[in-house]
Amino acid sequence: MAGCGHQHHEHKHDLCESYRGSQFHLFQKIDFIKLQCLNEAEEGSAKNVFKPWDERLDTTKFVKSDVDEELLFNIPFVGQVKLKGVVVIGGEIGDHPSKMKLYKNRPYMTFDDATAEPDQVFDLNEDHDGSLEYTPKVSRFSSVEHLSIFFPSNFGSETSKVYFIGLKGDFQEAHRHGVTICTYEARANPSDHKTGSFDSVHHPVS
Repeated sequence: MAGCGHQHHEHKHDLCESYRGSQFHLFQKIDFIKLQCLNEAEEGSAKNVFKPWDERLDTTKFVKSDVDEELLFNIPFVGQVKLKGVVVIGGEIGDHPSKMKLYKNRPYMTFDDATAEPDQVFDLNEDHDGSLEYTPKVSRFSSVEHLSIFFPSNFGSETSKVYFIGLKGDFQEAHRHGVTICTYEARANPSDHKTGSFDSVHHPVS
């Protein structure tokens, strides 16, 4: 769909918009049971911002920060992701995030952890319709199993608000060869290898 931005006919514009929206499908690959958002005012509201492209303008569902402007999302995927684009739609009265820090494969980050060097930082502009897209470095975000998004600041409000986070990229099913190997070893020598294989399955990947 090259040249979508230059089409002049309404039906072609709709076609291009539909194509662009179809690229932001990674919300379907999030493990929502393990999804976290630190400093959210309403517990469990983080899942509200990961939704289909055609629902991005729905302002009835959002995440609002609690005691200050910071929000930290810990986003686990059910497989491996190559992240190619991020869209952030925020509030209209100074509560739109002004900076975004991305961290790759650091599960269950805290605000203390977020003082570490991020894998990439973006200065954000206020976006209320999803027209702005931020492009992560492909070489750095080509094998993402867990993505943390930290919004440390906004445009002047005491709290921050996010309506939509769109994630664009490719998805690959989780590799299962490790589980197969562990099962094989457990059958061969259950008393010797059961504990070791259990540890290998749950050992965090850096």
